[in-house]
Amino acid sequence: MNTAGPILDRDEIARFAAERRAAGESVVLANGCFDLLHVGHVRYLAAAKELGDVLVVGINSDRQVAKLKGPGRPAVPAEERAELIASLRSVDAVTIFDEPTVTELILAIRPNIHTKGTDYTEENVPERDVVLSIGGRVAIVGDPKDHSSSEMIGELTR
Repeated sequence: MNTAGPILDRDEIARFAAERRAAGESVVLANGCFDLLHVGHVRYLAAAKELGDVLVVGINSDRQVAKLKGPGRPAVPAEERAELIASLRSVDAVTIFDEPTVTELILAIRPNIHTKGTDYTEENVPERDVVLSIGGRVAIVGDPKDHSSSEMIGELTR
């Protein structure tokens, strides 16, 4: 039973974002693996939401998390990660993406602002040029990168 906010496929999330922009609202995109939810994730998403009216979160698919993080990952399946993220007060909608980068999702939803965590700078965000090409901007949000799902998993398996 899903008690969280909407978890939408690519077409649905594109329509959702277009409808919200048409209503005069600004759309913010955040993305990540969110494998084991921790306070750093919550703070990142809350800070992203403060930048606009609507927060859409893209979650890496299981296949992409395995490629990014290695064997044994993700610890939590994508559908469950999506439900956890969708249940957060700051999040308006969630989608799972299967591409290696969030570029295709950016092109589909055309966010006003694309956020990344503090392990990036505005200059080194991989999708920066795509965001700028659609008239959006990049913002770095959240607290220092002092929390890590990978470190949590390492501690639990010791």
